[in-house]
Amino acid sequence: MKAEVDLSIVVVAWNVRDLVLDCLESIRDAKLGISYEVILVDNGSVDGTVDSTERQFPDTRVVALPQNIGFAAGNNRGLEVMRGRHAVLLNSDTIVMPGGLEACVRFLDENPDVGVVGPQLLNPDRSKQNCIHSSPTLLSEIVGQSLLRRLFPRRYPSKRVHYDAPVEVEAVLGACLFVRREVIDQVGMIDEAYFFFLEETDWCHRIRAAGWRVFHLPDAHVIHLYGESTKKKVPLRTRIEYYRSRYIFFRKNRGKPAYLALRVIVMAKILLGCVLGGRRAAEYRKILAWHRAGRPATAGLGAVDAAAK
Repeated sequence: MKAEVDLSIVVVAWNVRDLVLDCLESIRDAKLGISYEVILVDNGSVDGTVDSTERQFPDTRVVALPQNIGFAAGNNRGLEVMRGRHAVLLNSDTIVMPGGLEACVRFLDENPDVGVVGPQLLNPDRSKQNCIHSSPTLLSEIVGQSLLRRLFPRRYPSKRVHYDAPVEVEAVLGACLFVRREVIDQVGMIDEAYFFFLEETDWCHRIRAAGWRVFHLPDAHVIHLYGESTKKKVPLRTRIEYYRSRYIFFRKNRGKPAYLALRVIVMAKILLGCVLGGRRAAEYRKILAWHRAGRPATAGLGAVDAAAK
């Protein structure tokens, strides 16, 4: 199908009606200088998100799903119906600023070898967020990304460095990720084994393996209310999903030995947290119980409650 607009904006929501409405209002108020469509994929919300969106933003295409199928699968449902030359995955807890989306589209248009681009995400006070991802390795799991960013800023780019020009990176945060249609046609959509966390890193990993480049644009800005959409709603289940996504990534992209080594590293950290975690020790014990319940790389967010109690 021939693309009908410049950009398809895909927003996935789950019981965050007010955030969704603010996000959609910011898109409208930004008065984008490109043709675009907005696709809201609602993951079975029960807070009136769908009704409110259809009433206040009648031009938005709503894909209403019966249940929460996750961030990866939800975005795929939006990408399946996109009509744009490019798409952007836009978190429901973002606020679009004038010029930011257009700059990313323009960069893709001017650089045909670039498959993915992401803007600089800002906190509400306009300070920078880390929105550049490096694919996880055993070293990063042992040492931590924060320390690696301090020690090796060129290898591990981050908000700590001021960039005067676009910088090539391994992955960008899925809170605002632009991808060209032909990349999706070639590489495929997001791996739905991920519920959320690392799905965009895995996608960028596949896209780069196919010969495309991934860039971060420091001068294009979008506000991100970090963690408002899920992390503060279900913190324990979110932590569990964080571990599960890492198991999936390593098992898929790093090989069995690295995956097994990761399991040892994670268990050591969790056991240490159970003993020395202070007020968080109880949470670590619940995470340990989830691990002991089995299938940590396959039991998704929607199935963790029993093991976490």
